[in-house]
Amino acid sequence: MLTYKIHLIRHGLTQGNLDGRYIGMTDLPLCGEGRRQLEELRRACEYPQVDRVFVSPLLRAKESAEILYPDRYTEVVDELRELDFGAFENRAISDLERDPDFQRWISSPPDTKAPGGESGADLQGRAVEALAYIFAQMMEKRAASTAVVTHGGLIMNLLAAMGLPQREAVRWNVQPGRGYTILLTPQMWMRDHKFEVYAQIPYEEEREVDEPFFVDRE
Repeated sequence: MLTYKIHLIRHGLTQGNLDGRYIGMTDLPLCGEGRRQLEELRRACEYPQVDRVFVSPLLRAKESAEILYPDRYTEVVDELRELDFGAFENRAISDLERDPDFQRWISSPPDTKAPGGESGADLQGRAVEALAYIFAQMMEKRAASTAVVTHGGLIMNLLAAMGLPQREAVRWNVQPGRGYTILLTPQMWMRDHKFEVYAQIPYEEEREVDEPFFVDRE
């Protein structure tokens, strides 16, 4: 049975990231430092070879895909967009710390929506929808390896929902330009709606590409 590889990669830095602002649906481009970091990672490390690239509709993700996979067909998947922070969008963390509405929101359960925005549960649901669509496309076209250039929050929520080993979302935090390779089989997907988190990417020179990075770290 064919095993499919999906490489989930977080986009590069934006000025909003550097300024410590909540950037979800705010459509910022990569900043100069973000571009330089991605180009350096591409030169110094090895990103997986892929058949296709799927990408968030937001500019920072599309620009990152162009840098990392300039010669691959790219398809935009709307469900891969980042969390909509609503009233908290594009505001600095230092400012929000004094906002009682923000304090109530971050202290609430994950299914609580940001005022005028989305909840973590909304994001997780979209992430699962996106993965289902991408996996269906891979099986239809027999594409064994694809890259998905998206956002840190979406990656964390998706892996927390469906990844093995099971971990809380915060333990799947990922830095700009980096991510995880997940392995899926049709049987695992249909029976369990789970996938195996197989490796961290990009691959460093000293680590063998086919060496799983998870054994059991509990």
